[in-house]
Amino acid sequence: MTDAGPVGRQPAASVADDAPDGSGPSNGRREAAAPEAAARETAALREATGRRLFFAVPVPAETIRAVAALVEGVRATDGVAIVGPAHRRGAHDVRWVRLDDLHLTLRFLGPTPDERLPELTAAVHDVARNGRPFEVRLAGAGAFPSPERPRALWLGVARGTAELAEVAAGLDSALVALGWPSDERPFRPHLTLARSDGVRAGPRLARRLMAAAEGFSITWRAERLVLFESLTGGGRARYVPLVEARLGG
Repeated sequence: MTDAGPVGRQPAASVADDAPDGSGPSNGRREAAAPEAAARETAALREATGRRLFFAVPVPAETIRAVAALVEGVRATDGVAIVGPAHRRGAHDVRWVRLDDLHLTLRFLGPTPDERLPELTAAVHDVARNGRPFEVRLAGAGAFPSPERPRALWLGVARGTAELAEVAAGLDSALVALGWPSDERPFRPHLTLARSDGVRAGPRLARRLMAAAEGFSITWRAERLVLFESLTGGGRARYVPLVEARLGG
């Protein structure tokens, strides 16, 4: 929603350092070529291994704006520049996920051949039809496995955990029927904000995020179940919705 990550099933998001700003022609050529190179890399990887797929409940725009303001406050306090294209990352910053497509991951599939998309599409609609919309409240923050040695920074889910677990269980049953193995890990929903493994600033930013989130609380209504594709290469992972269904619909 990583998996690519700690329990909670958030897909891994890699963030490449942005090149320094420059006005010379070589910098312009490099920036223009980057999207094309990333597209070629993604296409080659998809052809070789399949699409990297996962199921998730998307976070609505108003909630994303509130989370982005919280993150930007933490980064500003830490002296990391947050103004400019793509929220450029400082040399001592953690690897923040894209803040424009946040989601709560329910199940990560990994590389999946295209021929399996029709049955996954049917699974999305079947599981969503048996569910119902529900409220989710984000509150508090933490780090896996600990703030002292964090690999991931996250916001907690204070309401809606049982409903998220129910949808995740429905997906697991549907996938087992299609031949996927059951996911036996404990389901602990959370909203991953950053990857911090190997980053010296990780413990400091974990503490600052946790302090900033002490009074943070926002409630939203989960209404959709989505099958996403994770596209990597050329910077932070991008998440493209492939199939969407309304809960209870």
